Amino acid sequence: MPSAKILEQKQAACATLTEKIQNSVAGVLVSYAGITVELDTQLRNALRTAGVDYKVYKNSLMGRACEASGYGELKTHLEGMNAIAISAEDPIAPAKILKEYADKIPTFEIKAGYIDGGVIDAAAVNELASTPSKETMVCKIMGSMMGPLYGLAYVLQAKIDKEEQAPAE
Repeated sequence: MPSAKILEQKQAACATLTEKIQNSVAGVLVSYAGITVELDTQLRNALRTAGVDYKVYKNSLMGRACEASGYGELKTHLEGMNAIAISAEDPIAPAKILKEYADKIPTFEIKAGYIDGGVIDAAAVNELASTPSKETMVCKIMGSMMGPLYGLAYVLQAKIDKEEQAPAE
């Protein structure tokens, strides 16, 4: 039986992780087996730059935190060596970065994730990773909105140019 001090530390760690999960917009659970120290350092730097919190927790602690935050379905994926990437702002960043490393390393595996209050499987996380960034989406929408306006402007300008070139009667 653990001492009261150790139990208190574990409960505090669980409460902290639960709070991180509850205050986040998305998270991805991965099996980090087979990653080299160099690639792990690169991965952590990329995630940190994107504002994503990436950490290895004991499976039992992660399971309790997932249960407490409403993502109990993630507990079924907690076998082996796992880490979780939690994003407080960008729902796509953890999936996009982790998928890049999962493609490089055969043993590095995306297991599951959560977004919008629901648990998603590995296929959905990979699909989420292929979603363009917010800036790209805004540019595409603006481009599609500007296309018809440019077309109208060209037609009106052509009409004006035609009337200016017509001989005066």
